[in-house]
Amino acid sequence: MSTQIPNQRSALSDQISSIRTAEMARFRMILLGAGAVLAGLLAIGIVPRLQRNAEINASAKEAQTGLLTVNTVMPHRADAKANITLPGNIQAVKETTIYARMDGYLSQRYVDIGDRVAVGQLLAEIDSPETDRQLDQARANLAQTRAAYAQSVANLEQSRASALQAQTTSNFNRVSSDRWRSLQQEGAVARQDYDEKKAAYDASAANVKAAQSVIRANQSNVASSIANIRASEANVERLQATQSYKRVTAPFNGVITARNIDTGALITAGSGGSNAVWLYKVAQPNTLRIFVDLPQTYVSSIRPGQPAEISVRELPKRAFIGKVTRTASALDTVSHTLRTEVQVNNPDLKLLPGMYAQVKFMLNQSAPALMVPANAIVVRSDGSQVAIVGADQKVHYQKVTIGRDYGSEVEIVSGLQGNEQLVVNPTDDVVEGVKVQTVSAKQKPDM
Repeated sequence: MSTQIPNQRSALSDQISSIRTAEMARFRMILLGAGAVLAGLLAIGIVPRLQRNAEINASAKEAQTGLLTVNTVMPHRADAKANITLPGNIQAVKETTIYARMDGYLSQRYVDIGDRVAVGQLLAEIDSPETDRQLDQARANLAQTRAAYAQSVANLEQSRASALQAQTTSNFNRVSSDRWRSLQQEGAVARQDYDEKKAAYDASAANVKAAQSVIRANQSNVASSIANIRASEANVERLQATQSYKRVTAPFNGVITARNIDTGALITAGSGGSNAVWLYKVAQPNTLRIFVDLPQTYVSSIRPGQPAEISVRELPKRAFIGKVTRTASALDTVSHTLRTEVQVNNPDLKLLPGMYAQVKFMLNQSAPALMVPANAIVVRSDGSQVAIVGADQKVHYQKVTIGRDYGSEVEIVSGLQGNEQLVVNPTDDVVEGVKVQTVSAKQKPDM
């Protein structure tokens, strides 16, 4: 019994000790929490007070000097090696819309969207009875003109024969007239007989001239017949060519990307008119091109033959390497950008015309653009400006041309040399001509 009492006392003492230890730990936690709260309250009260003191000191310093204090920065050049990524739409190098060249009804359609076609392959056939009848009529007219030509040639030959006969008769009458004239001069025949011979000769000479006129008229008829034949032949050839348009063929190797007709549809010849209906769209996807608009800042750094990396969101793990093939050699007067064409090979046809792509250029800039903080730009009604502190410590507002906007910084295309002191966050007190004292934006003003 005496042994159990000391053991109970020892256990009770241990419990009391552990309770005291837990209470002490809880008290320390309460003290730490109270200290943290007190420190926060002190910070809330002290920090604004310190800021007010700094403002008071700055105001006192300004009051002593009589000058407005401004923060300034210097422009800096961008990295000479610049990577610029621009958006663009993928297009096929060869892409065309096929229209009908003749009116009619679609009798057969042989291909559909997605079909690969070869140059000259038959895509569709058009039935045009009107053209067939016109061709038959043109051929009949050609036969008529050829018959008329044959008749005019026969008439010419007949007139030539008549002229030859008239010339022979005239020659005989001329000889007889000359002989009778000699006899009449010798008194061997009467004057009346000579006059009859002379009249016969004159009549035959007139017949010769008339026959020659007939020859010339027949020659004109032959020439006219030849012209009619050529016109009829040309009309037949035209209608034959038009009839050949009944067969719609592929202009080059490619893929049918769109179809707009079906069997039995009424087809109207044309190419983009209000009544014309296109038949197919064909593209050659083996080589693609992308047009991008390059900002003026990078114009001097782009050259045909430069590589470019093309990426599309649908193929995140693959980059396609293309090259710059040509530029417009002139900037757009509104956006001041240079239209640039990039071509890329597409042997496995993973890229599709019409896709939206990102084109990344790796450029070496000979004259990198000047960069300034965005909060140094003042936008006014007459354009973007910056406040420059000159050597005389006076403020001058300078107009600038802004290039690309990177968020915290912007490019300056023109208006700065690079050695100016620019006011950051200029207030309404920073007016043209005011004298200021400057503090580098990277340093804190003196308290």
